[in-house]
Amino acid sequence: MKIPPHVSIVGATGAVGKEFLEILEERNFPMRSLRLLSSPRSAGSELLFRGEKHVVEALTETSFQGVDLAFFSAGGAISKQYAPIAADGGTIVVDNSSAFRQTDGIPLIIPEVNPEALDEVRQGKKPGAIIANPNCSTIVLLVAVTPLHREATVTRMVVSTYQAASGAGAKALEELTEQSRQVLAGESPSPVVFNEPCAFNVFSHDSKIGEEGYNIEEMKMVWETRKIWNNPDIGISATCVRVPVKRAHTESVTLELERPLSPERAREILGDAPGVQVIDDPKENRFPTPLAASHGDDVLVGRIRKDLSHKSGLCLLLSGDQLRKGAALNAVQIAELFL
Repeated sequence: MKIPPHVSIVGATGAVGKEFLEILEERNFPMRSLRLLSSPRSAGSELLFRGEKHVVEALTETSFQGVDLAFFSAGGAISKQYAPIAADGGTIVVDNSSAFRQTDGIPLIIPEVNPEALDEVRQGKKPGAIIANPNCSTIVLLVAVTPLHREATVTRMVVSTYQAASGAGAKALEELTEQSRQVLAGESPSPVVFNEPCAFNVFSHDSKIGEEGYNIEEMKMVWETRKIWNNPDIGISATCVRVPVKRAHTESVTLELERPLSPERAREILGDAPGVQVIDDPKENRFPTPLAASHGDDVLVGRIRKDLSHKSGLCLLLSGDQLRKGAALNAVQIAELFL
């Protein structure tokens, strides 16, 4: 990849696309030029980046000519159609959808966890490639758990997620806001984006449920963890729910470990781990919250305690901003590995 690169963002007008712009500016990401791409209905609109207005262009098969690095965040169907075209033309694609996460030969990367997975791309004979960004829940989980895994080897995880409405997009966030107004006004909420009312409610994640009774969001955490850790035998059971929170996902995690690990040692390890901030104050009852995690780069970790049901178990509570570290920030960090 040319350094500094010519950069494009696919899905620039969406919630994650706007996070890309904010993060690239905050981190002073080096680039020669920026091309913003979106659907035809958004073409012609303008977005501000580094004090300059950039006109959004309609995405076409020729959009990637001269582009060295492309961030995709426009859904799986768009990625499947256009990412191979971009990669074949010599562009490094960092894709935020689920389209390529389980594809053999395409690395699935969290920079704090498995940066070595990029080696094959760096050493490849072709200039272009596709790199997959994991699911937001998987990223939040593994940023926090991997340092403990390196110390004591995780053999099994049980995870419950409490996922913010904005994880389903800008319209879902608008629905939460409007339904909250309706309920407080004594009106009945009208679900459109979700199957259930999201204001003042908690409900199972609305992705498709498979034959074994797990929904796709839950299975993503299983499949992706096994690929990222290169461990097809790791035991994982997940339950994913939506909660009436605007931003940032929270996860309750129980770990079974090969070797005992004290909460005190776990705090030391996590205190030194990149991308992690420990908030664990039992005396003041102060622990991670989605409000504290919102708009932040770190995964917050607390409620670090022994699992009373297992001699080598540990329990954690995590919160992480799913639009930043769970999406755009992780993708930008992947690109930074090339720099």
